[in-house]
Amino acid sequence: MGISKKKVTPHNTKKVTDMNSFVLKGNICFSKNPHEIQLYDNGYLVCIEGKCRGVFTSLPQEYCHLPLKDYNNNLIIPGLTDLHLHAPQFAFRGIGSDRELLDWLNTYTFPEEGKYRNPAYADKAYDIFVSELQRSATTRSVIFATIHREATMLLMDKLEASGLVTMVGKVNMDRNAPDYLTETTEESIRETRRWLSEAAGKYQRTKPIITPRFVPSCTDELMTALGEISVEYHLPVQSHLSENLSEIAWVKELVPSAETYGEAYEKFNLFGRDVPCVMAHCVHSPEAELELLKKNGVFIAHSPDSNTNLSSGIAPVNKYIQQGLKVGLASDVAGGADVNMLRMMAEAIRASHLRWRLIDSGLPALTFANVFYLATKGGGEFFGKVGSFEPEYEFDAIIIDDSSLATPRELSLTERMERLPYLADSRHIRAKYVSGQQLF
Repeated sequence: MGISKKKVTPHNTKKVTDMNSFVLKGNICFSKNPHEIQLYDNGYLVCIEGKCRGVFTSLPQEYCHLPLKDYNNNLIIPGLTDLHLHAPQFAFRGIGSDRELLDWLNTYTFPEEGKYRNPAYADKAYDIFVSELQRSATTRSVIFATIHREATMLLMDKLEASGLVTMVGKVNMDRNAPDYLTETTEESIRETRRWLSEAAGKYQRTKPIITPRFVPSCTDELMTALGEISVEYHLPVQSHLSENLSEIAWVKELVPSAETYGEAYEKFNLFGRDVPCVMAHCVHSPEAELELLKKNGVFIAHSPDSNTNLSSGIAPVNKYIQQGLKVGLASDVAGGADVNMLRMMAEAIRASHLRWRLIDSGLPALTFANVFYLATKGGGEFFGKVGSFEPEYEFDAIIIDDSSLATPRELSLTERMERLPYLADSRHIRAKYVSGQQLF
């Protein structure tokens, strides 16, 4: 297995505690690499001013003066990172998975996102979304909003109040979308700059990210401007890449000079050369595109639930891991039906098993150790030193009480961990820490 033994809404949430130093005691599990999980029965996890100091089998004398919270037999894991989801789509999650991507966008996504021009609707919808995300195992997330500046700011306000650490993008589209979701090129550029001006200095935990929806929805002029804005403000970029075969063919028609879909972003400086970049999916990326992803350090947001629901395919994620690409996990709500990142771990394993059996028996299926890494350290590194309990990593932690998952067996710590993706959800989360602050 590759394992080594060693509803609350933002406005009425209990105020998070000030950042401090403390010790947590419990069954501690974390990754250093994609192949092995470190497990500590009744270990000690030390937080100093919001950073991990280390995990110990016995508490060193120098930390004995710190406040200690004993979580007894509970599991303590790093907070999970969701590298890609669409906040406005949360309202129709679980609906429309009988359609492929482009049909699904036109039938469900665009009509729903059009509603966010109404601030009252956005306020109600984003309250529900942020409340659900806050209570989940996710501590950090990279999020698409809509084209609407006012609604995007409203989402950022609510996320800031939640205590989560997020990156949020005002979406850009100036072609190939309904009139009610299509900006002019000038308007899209102007509203993006105004949004960045309004957000500047306002938030501690919520940061902007440049967000061309995907190549088909953005003209060359808009892509050029977004690349320039990204470099000017030194802001990361998020978008979609090689998700669906029809989409890839469409991109080739729109940008015939690009050899690959990724090159269509690269030519506009929106593919990780100068600023961090995350691309969702990469289901059908050819070798030339993978080489460019690796060269530029672009993160891949693997979205197994969405890729299955929308009939996009099964990404060869283990190949990406073997090649040393940067990969994390994503829910891709509402292509994916749930923000539960534990479930996304299970979906990733299931999909890889089918790929191994039906497509390429030469590429091993993902193991639990693989997907645990992707959900924690793999995706967390888009935010820096995040997603592990190694020294100097940001102190993001989830406390899971699995005692209600009844069984007559005496389970090892390994077995208790393995069943979480299939059986656990937000009801089993007892406490949540982000950058050393306890949210609940």
